[in-house]
Amino acid sequence: MRYFARLIRILFTLWRHGVVDMALSGTPHAGLRWLGRLSTLGTELQAPRGERLRLALEALGPIFIKFGQVLSTRRDLVPPDIAEELARLQDRVPPVPSALARQLIERGLGRRIEEVFADFSADPVASASIAQVHFATLKDGREVAVKVLRPGMLAVIEDDLALLHTLARWVERLSADGKRLRPREVVAEFDTYLHDELDLVREAANAAQLRRNMADLPLILVPEMHWDHSTETVLVMERMKGVPISQVGRLREAGVDIKKLARDGVTIFFTQVFRDGFFHADMHPGNIQVSLDPATFGRYIALDFGIVGTLTEVDKEYLAQNFIAFFRRDYKRVAELHVESGWVPRNTRIEQLEQAIRATCEPHFDRPLKEISLGQVLMRLFQTSRRFNVEIQPQLVLLQKTLLNVEGLGRELDPDLDLWSTAKPFLERWMNEQVGWRALLRRVKEEAPLYAKLLPELPRLLHARLHAERADERPLLAALLREQRRTNWLLSAVLWSGLGFLLGAVITRLVTQFWRL
Repeated sequence: MRYFARLIRILFTLWRHGVVDMALSGTPHAGLRWLGRLSTLGTELQAPRGERLRLALEALGPIFIKFGQVLSTRRDLVPPDIAEELARLQDRVPPVPSALARQLIERGLGRRIEEVFADFSADPVASASIAQVHFATLKDGREVAVKVLRPGMLAVIEDDLALLHTLARWVERLSADGKRLRPREVVAEFDTYLHDELDLVREAANAAQLRRNMADLPLILVPEMHWDHSTETVLVMERMKGVPISQVGRLREAGVDIKKLARDGVTIFFTQVFRDGFFHADMHPGNIQVSLDPATFGRYIALDFGIVGTLTEVDKEYLAQNFIAFFRRDYKRVAELHVESGWVPRNTRIEQLEQAIRATCEPHFDRPLKEISLGQVLMRLFQTSRRFNVEIQPQLVLLQKTLLNVEGLGRELDPDLDLWSTAKPFLERWMNEQVGWRALLRRVKEEAPLYAKLLPELPRLLHARLHAERADERPLLAALLREQRRTNWLLSAVLWSGLGFLLGAVITRLVTQFWRL
């Protein structure tokens, strides 16, 4: 009954904001299109479609708000006007009452708050749909931030996800764009993100990995995780003190070099991508601060590590070569890379794909280099690839979304930021490391332990393999051996016949000379 009531409320909210008509307007069924137009009676539809969808998701609550945020990142699927509007969704909800928050933290830690913290702030400093954050002080005097999951989130998420899966199937069946937009795939991706965010140990592990990777890069700070006080529902981490990066005026007054800050953000991102293959994938302004502490002045502070992206060496090679070929306007090479990576069928005609990529990318060069968006370029490449039956990997879509965030943030700080000049050294350095003697030495070093183990065993393994089966159990090998013996016999016969003939000729000549004497 509860499930049915929630479904009715969702459908009513979508109808009230004209989203039902939006979904049915492209269906090939005339009756459904008529039903969609009928559903607009008594509704106000002056607002653009993206705004109407955003308002509907906000009305449906935190889970649908977060779904809209994820949907806004799929710009390879969602029209630009809708994606831009959904990006404005704010994940702000009323906090859990202080008494309940204390109970949740104590239940998660298995101890009373007074036993763990010397001081605990009952009022949260941040509250979102999944969790909220409190400041505290450990017994040894270290200041920490305590993140706690909201109660009953798993049940709420499972119910709403089940409804989202149902709605996705309806959209795919009823809408003309349903199969192209692949709503079931998007919901499945969202399902994964949400369940990952419900495990704070996973978030802590992400943060620890990122902190270790960034230890030698004096541009960013990542909080230390306190593992002794962290569980799946409670996360205790080092408290970071900084100014939100969106408060540019305050940063400028404090003496922060804003142009350098913009370049540093790009450097951090490309270091994570092309050096580590492990990047913070939720780098919107709400998760980034800037340190004003004299010891770390002007450094980025990263927060919220629920979503991270990982890239393989193949992914990095695809990205690096595509970007370099793009800026050289070598569209044939871009097309070849798509085929070589296996992301388009092998029978794809290179010249057709090349023409499609040229038509997609060439307009970007009508503007100054500083205005070219690498995120937009990547998105256009993905969209073009889809026309040739390519399924873009989820990690690259996540990368494209993060790249758009980084670009947007960087150009808000410095409108003249030339992203390409910052990215190019990383791409070229990565390419140099993949070819030539450096790459050979690196690969030999990586494989050396395996070679050291296998080489002494090779003679024994070869001997065991050769004697493991009898020749009659290997007909092909037996036939080859017989043929080899036959060939050896023929060669021997020819050799001995030749030697016999030569010896006979010599003897005959000697006998002839003897009789002449």
